[in-house]
Amino acid sequence: MTRIAAGNVKLKRAYEAATAADGRRILVDRLWPRGVKKADAAIDLWLKDLSPSTDLRKWFGHEPARWEEFSRRYRAEIDRHPDQLAELRKLAQSHPITLVYSAHDELHNNAVALRDIILGR
Repeated sequence: MTRIAAGNVKLKRAYEAATAADGRRILVDRLWPRGVKKADAAIDLWLKDLSPSTDLRKWFGHEPARWEEFSRRYRAEIDRHPDQLAELRKLAQSHPITLVYSAHDELHNNAVALRDIILGR
């Protein structure tokens, strides 16, 4: 696997304005962010299959105490979609990408976990 520069995989809440520095904006939530217009979101790609399953998302409930187990279970779900993960890695090797998410918790959410997976952590 080719190493990806950490700076090439950014994170941003869906409620923050898009900027040119974002590169390709990829929505990584299963549900569209509440109250965000599609035109304002400037999403280039929506990868629902790489978002946590509904059951996993509901179980996690953004409880920091469940973070480690959530990350483990989420990684197992992502492993079932190797082609989409490879596509994300390929994009991130040559250009900046921004994983767009809607969670309030900026430290414990699926975009954080997915970024670590993309970077091979």
